[in-house]
Amino acid sequence: MARDRNSDMDYRGPVRRVLVAVLALALGLLFLVWRIDSPRVERFRNAFIDRVVPSMDWAMAPVTQLAGMIDSFQAYTRIYEQNQELRRELQQMKAWKEAAVQLEQQNAKLLAQNQVRLDPKLTSVSGVVMADSGSPFRQSVLLNVGARDGIVDGWAAMDGLGLVGRISGVAQNSARLLLLTDASSRIPVTIQPSGQKAMLSGDNSAAPPLEFLESPEQVRPDDRVISSGDGGVFPAGILVGTVVQTKDKRFRVRLAADYDRLDFVRVLRSHPSEQIGGAGALIAPPGQPPVRGFTYQLPPAAEADGDG
Repeated sequence: MARDRNSDMDYRGPVRRVLVAVLALALGLLFLVWRIDSPRVERFRNAFIDRVVPSMDWAMAPVTQLAGMIDSFQAYTRIYEQNQELRRELQQMKAWKEAAVQLEQQNAKLLAQNQVRLDPKLTSVSGVVMADSGSPFRQSVLLNVGARDGIVDGWAAMDGLGLVGRISGVAQNSARLLLLTDASSRIPVTIQPSGQKAMLSGDNSAAPPLEFLESPEQVRPDDRVISSGDGGVFPAGILVGTVVQTKDKRFRVRLAADYDRLDFVRVLRSHPSEQIGGAGALIAPPGQPPVRGFTYQLPPAAEADGDG
């Protein structure tokens, strides 16, 4: 067995050398033939190419498929990048859309405020709600207008729909607005069309109750509630809300102001009523001067009746 192995090893070396020499010779001849610049050799090369190259399509198929796969992968990469870019643009468009919707809502509120019909004598100062300081025990908001804008404590404020509350504190650059829903809020109102007088008392709920109704039987749900102007705190005729009746047969007011989206308010410059400082003059009959003070002289007939 060892002898057979040695004989095999003896034959492999020479055969290998012969094959390498033949391959080198063939490659050298091929190189020389390919480099010879002769018309006859050129015709041989062309005939060889026409004979061999078309039949080599099967060998080029993997290369062609690989090139196609590379092109497809590059196209997929470009499509993925474009998709990511479109996603980023879509996110930006959503942000712009949200900003546009907010601006549209703010514009609608400002337009609604401008369209509210008020007493021509009343002017207003528009303010922005900076912070909500509401709590279970106190409901108020802070405005970005104050004493520098001429705001006075006690003035009424409304949004684009109805009455919101009154100013309960003024600083130089800000003011506190006490809402109608606050427990310390009390305003006189008139119920239309019955003309009933009542007091709207805040109780920290979304629908404050009506108190001190003169004739509750004349009040109906959905009746309009406006400020009466009694006491000179609020101007008369400002919409407050509508009447609703609860299950316990109690009348409350559904406020017209949108407290959930309270962004802008109008502070009404309500001028104080004229104060009477003295007794003044009583109205005298035509042709006679007014009588000063509270003295009043009875006619002669009345004096005669009194004497008798």
